[in-house]
Amino acid sequence: MQNYITELNKLKENASFRSIKNIDEKFSKYILSENKKMLNFSSNDYLNISTNRDLISEFCEKYKNHPEFLFSSASARLLTGNSSCYRALEEKFATLFNKERALLFNTGYQCNQSIVSTLFTKSDCIFSDKLNHASIVSGLKLSPATHFRYKHNDYDALERLLITHRNKFQNAIIISESVFSMDGDIADIKKLVELKKKYNCLLMIDEAHAFGVFGDNLTGVSRELNLSCDVDIFTVTLGKSLASCGAVAISNNIIIDYLINKASGFIFSTALPSVNILWSKFLLDEKFDFLLKQKEKLNDLFKRVHKIYPTVSSSQIIPVVLGDAEKTKSMAQYLQSEGFYVLPINPPTVPVGTSRLRLSLTSDIQFEEIRELLEKVNCNISG
Repeated sequence: MQNYITELNKLKENASFRSIKNIDEKFSKYILSENKKMLNFSSNDYLNISTNRDLISEFCEKYKNHPEFLFSSASARLLTGNSSCYRALEEKFATLFNKERALLFNTGYQCNQSIVSTLFTKSDCIFSDKLNHASIVSGLKLSPATHFRYKHNDYDALERLLITHRNKFQNAIIISESVFSMDGDIADIKKLVELKKKYNCLLMIDEAHAFGVFGDNLTGVSRELNLSCDVDIFTVTLGKSLASCGAVAISNNIIIDYLINKASGFIFSTALPSVNILWSKFLLDEKFDFLLKQKEKLNDLFKRVHKIYPTVSSSQIIPVVLGDAEKTKSMAQYLQSEGFYVLPINPPTVPVGTSRLRLSLTSDIQFEEIRELLEKVNCNISG
């Protein structure tokens, strides 16, 4: 046990020790933690749906007698865990992204890890952005394929790797997020499509932080740019903008059939409760106009924030990079004392020397509230 204690002590010394926060309640754009009400700037509930009691009440009243209003599937999908609502939601996502098929997974982590670790053999190679989600990195480690990680959003570096290595392997794929989770910057998907075609690769785009925030039909950056036909695999999480749970892989019939037959993360997992599937479908089918209105509010908000606080971000994720881990932790504690629920992001989540506050904007936050927060940050730094 001593080695565990030693490692934990090192994390504490470096201000990188993680602990589960005591959260008493979440309501609207607020959070109640240890009896203190704070504006919540640490949520991925980008459209402020998860605590919307009117929506929840309407859903429960409408579906409480539905045969699939169940809180457990009690089985994997391939046994008895399947029903019509799962297929209906998958068909909805296939239509939204203009693809043949979609497949539900229990989490975004499981979805990305399963795809990356399952689809490729030792005769194949993977080119992955260095700042891709930890789930993608985990998939790379599990995959028998050779992988190359290119410098973040550096497409010249990616092309050099493609020139050097692509012809040595049978199949290849390029993987990138659209909106990156820690910096809020956006990949150049047009350039990725160009390189995919030039070097005969597949292309996978993770739209986790873009779904619900970008695109006229809420489907993210790729569809907004009319590039969905050029992307071979999409992944989308349902626990962020859609305020539900689970994730979806969206692709062609061959890839989805292969995942159903080969992805252990899908095969051996108990399916999501069908009540969550109904909730996701209810929002997309019956409350789509409301989602669009929330999306527009959020877009207006983060565009105004970018004008007064320019960073690398082009999205609702605003990084306040302070560098030092202890300084970042202290700043977060100060902001919490001032009524802003902001958490420090320290290594290993981000590289050493880039510790930051990750401000996650949501639709119901007011511009004046984020401006006040940023003013307090600046005053605290200068003071």
